[in-house]
Amino acid sequence: MMRLSLPFAALLCSVLLLPGCSKEEPAPEPVRPVLSIEIKPESEESLGRFAGSIQARYETQLGFRVPGRIANRNVDVGAEVGQGALLATLDPTDQQNQLRAAQGDLARIEAQWINAQANARRQQELFDRGVGAQAQLDIALTDLQTTGASLAQAKASVSQARDQLTYSELRTDHGGVVTAWNAEAGQVVTAGQQVVTLARPDIKEAVIDLPAGLVDQLPADVVFKVAAQLDPSINTTAIVREIEPQAQSATRTRRARLTLTETPDGFRLGTAISVSLSSAIEPRTELPLSALQEVDGKTRIWVIDTQNQTVAPREVTVLRRDTHSALIGKGVKAGERVVSAGVNSLKPGQKVKIDEDAPR
Repeated sequence: MMRLSLPFAALLCSVLLLPGCSKEEPAPEPVRPVLSIEIKPESEESLGRFAGSIQARYETQLGFRVPGRIANRNVDVGAEVGQGALLATLDPTDQQNQLRAAQGDLARIEAQWINAQANARRQQELFDRGVGAQAQLDIALTDLQTTGASLAQAKASVSQARDQLTYSELRTDHGGVVTAWNAEAGQVVTAGQQVVTLARPDIKEAVIDLPAGLVDQLPADVVFKVAAQLDPSINTTAIVREIEPQAQSATRTRRARLTLTETPDGFRLGTAISVSLSSAIEPRTELPLSALQEVDGKTRIWVIDTQNQTVAPREVTVLRRDTHSALIGKGVKAGERVVSAGVNSLKPGQKVKIDEDAPR
């Protein structure tokens, strides 16, 4: 048998490409394009959004101290007034007549007082000279005392009548903003009837109506975010100052008054606001159901290594799921990217090409 030299054998194998003489390199696994989502966990739970308004904490309901017909309204709703400003007046005819009558009674009693004084002096002089009777002196002194009491009462009546005339003018006890009128010019009002509402603009608060069921379940760490409806960039936070103890029978809501942390300039009295309620929760992320994979009774997702462009499976905790999405608790971190579709055909360490975020 003829023997072949080693170099010649190697050359022959390379020419004939014998299967046993060389090994083929495996073809590289193709890079697979995938849709992905960036993990953005939520650490707050929304409890609802409610409409309300900015109101003054302190409001005063003003009314006339005497009855009568309103003759004039001197200011309109929204007007800012100072202390002592005239808001409205009654027809003063009745009060003026009472003052004139009281002044007439005073003049009459003053004349009686002068006569009683003169008579008492005369009777005293007669009694001192021994020509006057004690009984006549006693009657004169008694008449003087009675007339003096009547004079004091008449003066008090005049003072009261003047006050009644003053009460026909409705003036402010403090500066503020007129927020409501409950009576019109020409209307007859009773003493103490609410006519106008005056608000102090220096301290403002947010006022909203909350469902009675929600009020009973509000967590201790609830956060109120207050924003102007027309310009949400004007916003602040607030805390509960007061909640009405009873619900309104028609709406089954309870009015809540909130103390503002700050009072932006855009928060004027009557400004329409939107109040969002939220509370702190453990971080959780909403993912589409297509991002989940069930393996041996466990749920996992595929996390993308953005530096190496590879994927790896990871088990997660599902808090809740519906027909389209699932709420994930533990197992993900903020900023990570996960595959959002086609997870059943992936392999650990597989190269992927990341596309734009898939809609949730």
